Amino acid sequence: MADQWLPIADLVTAVQAKKTTAADLVERSLAALAAQQDYQAIIVTLADRARERARQIDAEIANGKKVGRLAGVPFIAKDNFLVFGAETTAASNILKGFSAPYQATVIERLEAEGAICVAKANLDAFGHGASTENSDFFTTKNPHDTTRVPGGSSGGSATAVVLNMAPFALGTDTGGSSRQPASFSGCVGYKPTYGLMSRSGIVAMASSTDTVGTLARSVSDAALVIDVMAGPDAWDATTIERQENYQDLSTDLKGKKIGIIKEWMGEGLADNVKERIEAAVAKLQAAGATVTEVSLPSLPLALAVYYILVPAEISSNLSRYDGQRYGYSDASAKDLEASYRKSREVGFGKEAKRRIMIGTYVLSSGYYDAYYKKAQTVRTKLINEFNAAFKDYDFLLGPVAPTTAFALGAHKDPLQMYLCDVMTVAASMVGCPAISIPAGTSEKLPVGLQLMAPQRADKELLALAHQTEELLV
Repeated sequence: MADQWLPIADLVTAVQAKKTTAADLVERSLAALAAQQDYQAIIVTLADRARERARQIDAEIANGKKVGRLAGVPFIAKDNFLVFGAETTAASNILKGFSAPYQATVIERLEAEGAICVAKANLDAFGHGASTENSDFFTTKNPHDTTRVPGGSSGGSATAVVLNMAPFALGTDTGGSSRQPASFSGCVGYKPTYGLMSRSGIVAMASSTDTVGTLARSVSDAALVIDVMAGPDAWDATTIERQENYQDLSTDLKGKKIGIIKEWMGEGLADNVKERIEAAVAKLQAAGATVTEVSLPSLPLALAVYYILVPAEISSNLSRYDGQRYGYSDASAKDLEASYRKSREVGFGKEAKRRIMIGTYVLSSGYYDAYYKKAQTVRTKLINEFNAAFKDYDFLLGPVAPTTAFALGAHKDPLQMYLCDVMTVAASMVGCPAISIPAGTSEKLPVGLQLMAPQRADKELLALAHQTEELLV
């Protein structure tokens, strides 16, 4: 494992004070990427572009120009973000050869503040998975045990952060895809309120739950990055107004009312995970927070709702990949219909095809009312239950996943893999912010604690997470 990075704010201070250079930080990151290739966290490096950007930043500092809040800081983007300097594949064969004509808004905002993208991280193709085993290219390995998965779909980003390949990484979180790998790999994983960060320039999975995920070594690092990325964007009509200064992490745990979710603490939760969550609760109580049990009766239905609504949106979003305009196209096809069929047959992996078929089925005539419409009704009920809970509690708490990281190849049955999302999909369904922070280890494997807040209370959630993180060190 490479040497641990200083906090991001300290790195920037050192660059601005000329104690180090952006070029030095980029070279350090590239060396770590090269030294740890066996973990298969990275699809491609952007070495040439990263070095050029570092030279520009160092020249600006040498000339006395003002530089941004992330000046010289290397980062890694999940390979479903459009970034200049390399192909964007979303870890799918069907997008091989696709180079971005523009960059994602959040990438532009990070670069405007001096951050430097050094690599694109591996993922489950199009974000369809919980282990990175659904990548069309290779499977990323857990940074603590190479026989286990790092989680997914942002497994490459989480592994890269824990192995110190860069100070932070971007992921996406549609149903837990940043929080679950953060839990399995041992870092901070943040899912914002839906709409807080622009999705423009990010390969779509499910448009009503997709969010930008932030993976970092600490809550304070995550908060700085979020402060740079958050806010409305003319290119994404779903974006919302932001709060002021997400870096203000001051709060008092005394008097905070936190509900521990009853439905997640019973049957199905591994004893070693339950022990770590209960130990974290005890520390919160000792610090003055009031933690009591809360029940959300519709919560057991959240996973079923997710795997009806999300495949429906996936089937719509993936229809654009037809082999005609960009990405993989089967040159042997004799006519247009054959081109569609062959391009998709070769380009899409098994999981993408499975979700397309499920989504098309639940949207089809005769089944729309029986499945899709009912799922939307239950989703509304779930939103109402969360809103009611947040009237009585400031925050909600629970595990991120029912187990620690499982072995590579352990979940060959897709339904078993879907169950890995059982504790993360609800926050995505209701659009509220949620975070995974390390809550200790069991048998050398990390356990994540999940904290949730009402919609648009991201600043308050980050402050709580920071104070909780301090207790759990």
